[in-house]
Amino acid sequence: MRIRTPRPLAIAGALGLAVALVGCSAGASSDEAELGSAENPVQLGVVGKSDPYWATYEEAVEAEGIQLEIVDFTDYNQPNPALSEGELDVNQFQHIIYLADYNVNAGDDLQPIGSTAIYPIGLYSDKYASAEEIPDGETVIVPNDDTNQARGLLVLQSAGLIALQDGGSPYSTVDDVIEDESRVTVQAVDAALTATSLPDVAAAIVNNDFIEDAGLDADSAIAQDDPTDPAAAPYINIFATTSERVDDEVLNRLVEIYQTNEEVQAGVVEASGGTALLTVTAKADLQSALADVQAELESQ
Repeated sequence: MRIRTPRPLAIAGALGLAVALVGCSAGASSDEAELGSAENPVQLGVVGKSDPYWATYEEAVEAEGIQLEIVDFTDYNQPNPALSEGELDVNQFQHIIYLADYNVNAGDDLQPIGSTAIYPIGLYSDKYASAEEIPDGETVIVPNDDTNQARGLLVLQSAGLIALQDGGSPYSTVDDVIEDESRVTVQAVDAALTATSLPDVAAAIVNNDFIEDAGLDADSAIAQDDPTDPAAAPYINIFATTSERVDDEVLNRLVEIYQTNEEVQAGVVEASGGTALLTVTAKADLQSALADVQAELESQ
């Protein structure tokens, strides 16, 4: 399940809600029962099991002879502690930057084992059909909350509109824009106002949450996250497990099924309103991106 407006620091401070765990815990499984067997089904934690593609995915996994129980959580704060405590075998609900924030604050070492999708943040304009058409000196706005501001700035840099100090990071702010190397001026406003400000500026970064209400179509974005751009890596959504189980064959097979089953993949895109950019990123690259973000967090 995607995090529709990723704000890991804000989410981490939210009050926990009640969580219902389905079936036996992963930690209670007998060593004699093979993971994925009827006696020891894989416990997969998600947020939003009601999305139809999860039922499709469960059927695809069990068609491969792997017994799966999808554990639904109502609060983003719960799946990582549940994984760490052995109540889950794997979870899939977060992007890398969220996991990095959790690991640093909890002193944990959960690791990604596979990518799912990026839910891109886009640049929209009422006046220009492409980022290249925006004249020098125009004003572009970004959300003023920390995570989405940094992400929006990285999109602007990727589109060739600005340059950021040290190449930018998931923690960049408008103060990091190098003015004499940038084509446009950047202003930060409340995320809810970015779409309504479009008539007054050249373009605006608009969070997915506000696209539909503003009458925008995700396909009309003139720039968005590029899954192949290293700067977008922290926003890739992932399967995660404990560091001791990153090479578990059954868990890695779950990733492969998710990434290769056409019906599942189509369902993911449909559930996102067509915004999901499906990705297949090497496990080592995901783990490297996580290490980089954690190092940056720890240095602050």
